[in-house]
Amino acid sequence: MNLIIQSEARPDGILVITVNSPAKYNALSIQALHELEEQLDEARQNQAIRALLLTGAGEKAFVAGADIGEFKEMPSSESRAFAEAGQRVLEKLEAMPIPVVAAVNGFALGGGCELALACHLRVASINAQFGLPEVKLGIIPGYGGTQRLTQLVGRGKALELILTGNPIGAEEAQRIGLVNHVVPLAELLPFSLQLLGQMVARAPRALASALAAVAAQGKPDGYQVEAAAFEACCQTEDFREGVAAFLEKRPPVFTGR
Repeated sequence: MNLIIQSEARPDGILVITVNSPAKYNALSIQALHELEEQLDEARQNQAIRALLLTGAGEKAFVAGADIGEFKEMPSSESRAFAEAGQRVLEKLEAMPIPVVAAVNGFALGGGCELALACHLRVASINAQFGLPEVKLGIIPGYGGTQRLTQLVGRGKALELILTGNPIGAEEAQRIGLVNHVVPLAELLPFSLQLLGQMVARAPRALASALAAVAAQGKPDGYQVEAAAFEACCQTEDFREGVAAFLEKRPPVFTGR
């Protein structure tokens, strides 16, 4: 069986994960979800991995959606388990304690849009398109799209996109807050890697704490999570190194301790 999810660990600590099924516009099949989950589990256990870049193979699609052929063969009795399996993988992606950037190089539709939404940041090529067209098939997003899109762009805009099923371009996606940056296709990977490189240069435990604190936004204990994370960071060697480097006017050398 050929692997759909391919990965490359770079010397700078960035793991590049590519959905590689261009003949199917990098459709997010069940096999692809299983392989992605395995990659995420391995990356979480590998302290040498400091950040993750997720992209699609080719120049047409990031991930154009789920594999519709699998939908056709799926009994309705298995539909909830199907959605929950996809949600589990995307929840793991969102909960990664390292920065995760989606480099969206074309179509990000349906499950592909939901995959991008689960990443911490999104950089899009100028030709990218985003959409949740599930209502055109008589269903709704099932991998967390109704929740994450609403969190990012607000209830009104999310409802418009979900209820019409119409896609939007990269610049409109940036305007409404779905995308952080829009760049030419040729600059997509270099820009995304440079952005992650800035984060890799920061203190690892501070990054993980910041991600956890932001994830607690809107929860009853959100402020307590932030305060506890702040306290934990203040007890690290990296905090002492950061302060010393600032006072000595030199770049800090963080160790993750």
